[in-house]
Amino acid sequence: MHEELRAALAGLLDGLPPKQAAQAVDRLIANYRGRTPTDAPVLRDRADVAAYAAYRMPATFEAVRAALTAFAARVPDWSPATHVDIGGGTGAATWATAATWDGHHSTVLDWAQPALDLGRELAATNLPDVTWQRQTIGEGLTLPADTDLVTVSYVLGELRPEDRRAVVAAATAARTVVLIEPGTPDGYLRIREARTQLTEAGLRIVAPCPHSDTCPIVPLVGRVGAPPAVAGGDWCHFSARVNRSSLHRQVKGGSLPYEDEKFSYVAATTLDATPAPARIIRKPQLRKGQVLLDLCTSHEGLQRTTVTKRHGTQYREARDVSWGDDWS
Repeated sequence: MHEELRAALAGLLDGLPPKQAAQAVDRLIANYRGRTPTDAPVLRDRADVAAYAAYRMPATFEAVRAALTAFAARVPDWSPATHVDIGGGTGAATWATAATWDGHHSTVLDWAQPALDLGRELAATNLPDVTWQRQTIGEGLTLPADTDLVTVSYVLGELRPEDRRAVVAAATAARTVVLIEPGTPDGYLRIREARTQLTEAGLRIVAPCPHSDTCPIVPLVGRVGAPPAVAGGDWCHFSARVNRSSLHRQVKGGSLPYEDEKFSYVAATTLDATPAPARIIRKPQLRKGQVLLDLCTSHEGLQRTTVTKRHGTQYREARDVSWGDDWS
C-alpha cells in the first residue's frame, strides 16, 4: 500500500500554486498538533484537502500502520471483517488497515465532504471496498452494528473535550479500537485519557502497553489548559520513518530524504489477546558489548535492562530491536 499511496498522491497538486499549498499546510499543522479544538471541520475546501493529503497522508499512514502492526502481532489469527475510520478524512488509516489485513470492508466517517471526495478519488483503484460517508464527529456518533475494528487517527486533538469523550465512547462498541495521536506531550495526554475510558468500558489494552493497569509514566503535562508540569515527567510515544517524496518537498520543503513521524497510540480489544511481556519505549542505546533497553513491563513498571554479550542469543536479539518493539 505504501507505493500505491505514493502513486495515487502524485500529481495531486497540479494547478495549485505552491505558496497557497504551503500556507494551507501551515494552518493544518497547527490544527493537527491540537492547538485549536473545534466543533467544525478543519479541512474546508479542495486546496486544504490537497495540501493535507500531500503533506500528511504518508506520515499518518506510517504511524497508523505501525500501531496496527503492533496490535496484529498479538492477535495473529484474527482479521477484521468490518472497519470504521472515525474522522478519517482522505483515508490514510484506511490505507494502513488495507496494508495490515485483507478482505474487509471499510467505512470512512468524516464531516468534511471535500476530504471524503478526494479520499474516494485517491482510493478508487486500490481500495474498492470502502464507503465514504459524511458524519458529524462528536456527540450523537454511533457505529454500525458488529463493527470489528475502529481507527481514530489524529482526530481527538481537533475536538472539544465533550466531543472527544463522545467519539471514544462510540468507538468502544467495536471489538477492537486503535487510537493514534501526535507524539507530543499533549497527544499522549489525550491517549492516556482515552485509554482510561477504554478500560472503564471493559476493553483490554493490548498495545503498546503490556498491561491494562494505570500507566506508570508520570506525564509531562501539556500546554493547553493543563496544570503545572510535573518535574521529571515524560510521555509515551514512538517513531515511524517516512520517506519524503518530491511532492512532500513541494508543499513544505526539507532537505533530508526522510522524516521521523512521532506518534502516541493505544490499541484495546474485547478479543482473547495477550499483550507482550514488555515494550521498548525508547530508542535502544548501543554500547561496547552491551545494549541498554528502556522498557514498560507487565508487572514491574518502567525498567532499564542491560543486555550484554554474556546473554548470548538475547544479546544478538537486543542489537536488532527497535523503539516500539516487543521484548521478552
